[in-house]
Amino acid sequence: MDLYSLTLTDIAKKIKNKEVTIKEVLDSVYSRIDEVEPKVDAYITLTRDMAYQRAEELQQRLDNGEDIGVLGGVPIAIKDNICTNSVKTTCASRMLENFTPIYNATVVKRLEDAGAIMVGKTNMDEFAMGSSTETSYIKKTKNPWNLARVPGGSSGGSAAAVSADMAYAALGSDTGGSIRQPASYCSVVGLKPTYGLISRFGLIAFASSLDQIGPFTKTVEDAALMLNVIAGYDKMDTTSANVEKVDYVSGLSNNLNGKVVGIPTDFITDGINKDVKLAYDKAIETVKNAGAKVQEIKLEYAKYSLATYYIIATAEASSNLGRYDGIRYGYRAKDFSDLDELYVKSRTEGFGEEVKRRIMLGTYVLSSGYYDAYYKRAQQVRTLIVENFKKAFEACDVIMIPTAPNTSFKFGAHNASPLEMYLEDIYTVPVNIAGLPGISVPGGFDNNGMPIGIQFIAKAFDEKTLLQAAYAFEQNTDYHTERPKIEEGK
Repeated sequence: MDLYSLTLTDIAKKIKNKEVTIKEVLDSVYSRIDEVEPKVDAYITLTRDMAYQRAEELQQRLDNGEDIGVLGGVPIAIKDNICTNSVKTTCASRMLENFTPIYNATVVKRLEDAGAIMVGKTNMDEFAMGSSTETSYIKKTKNPWNLARVPGGSSGGSAAAVSADMAYAALGSDTGGSIRQPASYCSVVGLKPTYGLISRFGLIAFASSLDQIGPFTKTVEDAALMLNVIAGYDKMDTTSANVEKVDYVSGLSNNLNGKVVGIPTDFITDGINKDVKLAYDKAIETVKNAGAKVQEIKLEYAKYSLATYYIIATAEASSNLGRYDGIRYGYRAKDFSDLDELYVKSRTEGFGEEVKRRIMLGTYVLSSGYYDAYYKRAQQVRTLIVENFKKAFEACDVIMIPTAPNTSFKFGAHNASPLEMYLEDIYTVPVNIAGLPGISVPGGFDNNGMPIGIQFIAKAFDEKTLLQAAYAFEQNTDYHTERPKIEEGK
């Protein structure tokens, strides 16, 4: 078996037990990248020289009997909106195409402290705004399961890299489903933790009250291991929660005895793809057979999540992206006659269409005369959604819904209607609105062989229960063992 095809947990053990050298592992991953990256286009930047230098240092420490960390020598990819010292962080935008941070994000530092090796920075929708990775200024990432289809977004590069065995794990960011939806499209595990559990220091902001960093992995156990490393309080992030440290790997079991799984029957709309609905119905039987009790619940306010999300998210994006003015850093227009023209030209030329669309919408809902009608009301509805989830969790331990209403679509399928694209996030945005943890796990395939994801949602800071439910589901299915062929399809 090729080393690159192993799970994060397995390769970490092999390195620690000295069954393989770190260089052999890195050779295997970069060989895989050289083979399939030209087809998939998951990476913006590869950090080959840095990776081999770090591998040599870690191997020397290991040979000297030193502890190199739980992820010692494991190659991992980082989404390109997470700051990496001395390595370009572009947000897949012309605005930041030459931006090189002088510090590491907290999550990157924690991965390095655990011994991980960064192999590269992955492609994404520009400034994380999109659901397909088509809005990237730099390239279009393809779905490893069918190169004619999108990998999802905005963390499509990270999902595709893990799915195509070009990294054992990757970091992404999730503002409205940007980890879970591409995980569903690419048949990998995608975890969006509770808001505040993982530091956002060094994450280039899209919507500050919604953004959260999380891992992509091949298995739920790998996701738990990654969470052990990157979770925890950070004084550099004012939204970081100072909660008790938890070992998410311990206690994972292949049954759900004594657990209650909530099924929100009122939220599964008629617009859901029939193959996705069949997979979801099968998933309900799977959790029953694993020992769970299934309980119907109501999420009557969840249907307002999408509208609420696109008001709050665009408003915060408009504010956060105001810093890119052609003055301090980022893209600057070459020809201008005065300061106003510098601002206008730099932002017009530096931002893509989707980013400009969201900035304009966000500026509108924050403007005088419209703030109360839109932004204030959206925040009020947000409170109703939060309370709705709290009430639902009085009757169940976790909630299970599809990750997305459809499977991966062809490139350009939604270009004519941004609203159609936004609807792809209907099952993921409520989790961000409420600040809850959610995870997508492989849950089947449609008639075209495209992956389907099943999503579990838990109470705030109850990732332990969330991962247990996801792990039991995974262990009672075999979807996660299927690997893509990486070839053109219909």
